[in-house]
Amino acid sequence: MEIPSIQNNTRIDVADVLRGLAVMGIILLHSIEHYNFYYFPESPPFEWMKFTDRIIWDGLFFTFSGKAYAVFALLFGFSFYIQNNNQNQKGKDFRLRFLWRLVLLFIIGQFNASFFTGEILVMYSIIGIILPVCCKLNDRTITIIATLLILQPLDWGKLIYALIDTSYTPGESLSNYYFGVAYDIQKNGTFLETLRMNLWEGQLANFTWAFEHGRIMQTAALFLFGMLIGRRQLFIHTPKHELIWLKTLGFALILFFPLYGLKNLLPEFINRPGYYEPLNLILYSLSNLSFMLVLVTGGLLTFYKVKNRSFLMRFSSYGKMSLTNYIGQSIIGSLFFYHWGFFLSPNMNHTLSFLFGILFVLLQMSFCSWWLKRHKHGPFEGLWKYLTWIRK
Repeated sequence: MEIPSIQNNTRIDVADVLRGLAVMGIILLHSIEHYNFYYFPESPPFEWMKFTDRIIWDGLFFTFSGKAYAVFALLFGFSFYIQNNNQNQKGKDFRLRFLWRLVLLFIIGQFNASFFTGEILVMYSIIGIILPVCCKLNDRTITIIATLLILQPLDWGKLIYALIDTSYTPGESLSNYYFGVAYDIQKNGTFLETLRMNLWEGQLANFTWAFEHGRIMQTAALFLFGMLIGRRQLFIHTPKHELIWLKTLGFALILFFPLYGLKNLLPEFINRPGYYEPLNLILYSLSNLSFMLVLVTGGLLTFYKVKNRSFLMRFSSYGKMSLTNYIGQSIIGSLFFYHWGFFLSPNMNHTLSFLFGILFVLLQMSFCSWWLKRHKHGPFEGLWKYLTWIRK
């Protein structure tokens, strides 16, 4: 029997399911954060909600913070491989077309950023340049580059410098300043004031935060690893690939617990900022990536083993419209939580915000199922594809 391959099966259902689960995690996390607007009621409406608030906040951050976005980034690189490979099969070079596609994503990201301070599409459109630059390199070279990037070399450099110069102290966080400006407008501003802030201070807050927290190099590395997953066809279910993912799951679990434990113990043993800050970022980044691998391998192995995939396939349509869903959450989140809209933040504790997020995800999933029965692509996905190929 012929083993299916990405060459003759370009739509990989499990990738769409993983993408859908990642978007769900992102939206639930953004909902309890009030879409990067940390303004909450002083106390919940009911005493028992103090318990649920704590469980929901800690549980969602533990499960999805730094992990859901990482799954999304991994799949961005995988999607590039699918598109690039399809064009190469036709004897065409996709690299310039993909750069144009990134320009379009930058424009779409600016539209999204006008509503939501913490959007990632603009950053993806810039960092994504690494994919066409590296796509002709061999697997070994790409693995080396991606591994070096994911190990956070900048922060290792900061740590080494701090060891050499014991008087070194890290500077103040620039992102905190910009987020402070954003917070004031989110709390008091009109729609036009919010739009202007989001397109300037909001973008600066987002990029400086990403730089300060190692997200720039981490995202680039995940793009490359996603491309490698496509090259090796690891999302195609075979006994060999299943064994690889089982080993990956075991390796990720072995890594996660000591990394997570060390990160939590770090403040007890290191109090010098010059040592603590880079070490904390390195451990936090690597522990998040380890747990992200647990989520990805768990999702893959569950998809492979479950006979009735009807429930999981609901996330497939959700993942196929991930761009539309991501932009939709930015618009609706801003409308419901920021001052220019309904300004629900002062009345929405974590539990109510979580329920809002669940309801919103369910409504989006219903819309995706309805839309894809009538159209091949989601609204923004279709627009992005149409503009990508507007001049062949």
